[in-house]
Amino acid sequence: MEVQHKNLAAGGWQKLSFFEQMANVGSEVERTIKWKNKNNNEYSRMAFDRALELLDFTIADKRNIGRLKELMRVRETLADYLAFDNDYHSTDKSWQNYFYAFNFAARINL
Repeated sequence: MEVQHKNLAAGGWQKLSFFEQMANVGSEVERTIKWKNKNNNEYSRMAFDRALELLDFTIADKRNIGRLKELMRVRETLADYLAFDNDYHSTDKSWQNYFYAFNFAARINL
């Protein structure tokens, strides 16, 4: 798969705080949900791919090593919800609530 966020992959992602990183992941998840609910599977899949890419950048950021368990669980449950059988019973609202906290924290510069 081709890297979508080339500037971020080249080191720009590590300049962002953890909260900013997760808020950006959340933006792509929000787009995924929006397009899914509009029955546009192609745009939803593209947004989901971008969300996973940003989440993978976050996982690879050495500053986040202490958060690795949470990040890997987020990746697992997000993939389960959007690409598999939703065994964890996630909802659009649960994902929006999860990422809202990161948006809030990023805005107040925590």
